Amino acid sequence: MLYLLKPYLSLWQELRFTCYGREQMSEFIASIFEFISPETAFILTLFSVVAFVGTLIAIPAILIRLPENYFSEPQARSWMANHHPILRVLGLTIKNGVGLIFLLAGIAMLVLPGQGLLTILIGLSLMDFPGKQTLERKLIAQSTIFHTVNALRQKCGKPPFVHPYASQETTPHS
Repeated sequence: MLYLLKPYLSLWQELRFTCYGREQMSEFIASIFEFISPETAFILTLFSVVAFVGTLIAIPAILIRLPENYFSEPQARSWMANHHPILRVLGLTIKNGVGLIFLLAGIAMLVLPGQGLLTILIGLSLMDFPGKQTLERKLIAQSTIFHTVNALRQKCGKPPFVHPYASQETTPHS
């Protein structure tokens, strides 16, 4: 596979050495290039771009499939409850693993380009752990996130989410 990347790697290496000689380049970046090979840096960059584009596609696809009362009704949701126990365990393991990947990617996107908070929200919705619904509600209750998600749902012809604290008299402050 690396033979397909050769033209890009040589361009990356040329760019690396051009940037390495500049005075404006920080010592931190220069020290990174001492430890990371051009191939590794290119593969990490490629992975970052693919992950960014992947979240741009996956986040809307997941958010429009959730029911409008997903964040407002406190209920235990059983996923694959009517399946064989082995399939259920395997499915839950995969779902939690994908959720963890989205969660970690969302945390990284808080400082990198991407939809960090929305990606964290999707990661949490895929995972199963105690206190999950409370954490989801606090995150979706943020006005910016709530309005962004509902605008996306509206563009796709889906009804907006019911606010998680709409049935309660007061909204918890975060």
